[in-house]
Amino acid sequence: MLDLRKLRYFLTVAEELHFGRAAIRLHLAQPPLTRQISALETELGFKLFDRTSRTVTLTAQGRSFLPYARGVLEQVELAQVIAGKLAAGTAGQLALGYVSSIALSDLFSQAIQAFAQRFPDVQLTLVECASGSLGAQVADGRLDIGLSRLLPKGEEVHALSLGEERLVAAVSSDSPLANQPSVNLAQLSAYPLILFPADYGSGLNQSIEQLYRHHGQPLRPGPTGRQITSIIALVAAGQGVALVPACTQSLMNKGVTYRPLVEGDACAQLLVLTRTETKSVLVDEFLAVIAQIDE
Repeated sequence: MLDLRKLRYFLTVAEELHFGRAAIRLHLAQPPLTRQISALETELGFKLFDRTSRTVTLTAQGRSFLPYARGVLEQVELAQVIAGKLAAGTAGQLALGYVSSIALSDLFSQAIQAFAQRFPDVQLTLVECASGSLGAQVADGRLDIGLSRLLPKGEEVHALSLGEERLVAAVSSDSPLANQPSVNLAQLSAYPLILFPADYGSGLNQSIEQLYRHHGQPLRPGPTGRQITSIIALVAAGQGVALVPACTQSLMNKGVTYRPLVEGDACAQLLVLTRTETKSVLVDEFLAVIAQIDE
């Protein structure tokens, strides 16, 4: 294996093309430097320099070898920088899970952008999943952070509330409800309600079902969609109505009209999930980014 020190000596002599000046830069006496270069040439099996009493020039093989030697040393320097960042906890990997409705929020995109700019050496892995499984994946370490609308079960996961997001009604543009400035649950209860599947463990479903019960309104189950985009597509197809977070209005599907709800408690919570016992610098930094955006 090549000696990195000898490669640095070679690079310095190649830059100076003068053993005396190179020795000064390296804080060496010239004879030891000359011996080290000779030893490197022996290891490589070819001459690196043509030397006379007055000049030093790179041989053809030396010129060809130079970029590779420089590349090796640059990679070593980069490895040392990354190692320092890993030791400080500012590099590595962070797995972030989220539910589909949260991905449409400004908070989500702003947090991802701000974190990526602050920690460019962190590989951020984004995983979309259902609320019901998100807490479990945080608990067992598959995810470092979860953005959810459902409180996790058990004490292994800590939930930090970021407040609530208003719900709005998504109705077909052909529906009479689309012509009204706002709608209420009594009006919506006359239509099939499009939700996530029952086995999905949706926090949004839970909030909507509690809202209907609180106001004593019957909930007519309609077709289901496994993503917020498919729910909106079903609304556009005239298959029912949906209650969705206000950020969903960014999905400007043809045939869908969004209307505010009269009920003031029509909200869905936004939670950040982390493991209770084990934290990391990167998790703390991501939480700090979210806190700054949420202020």
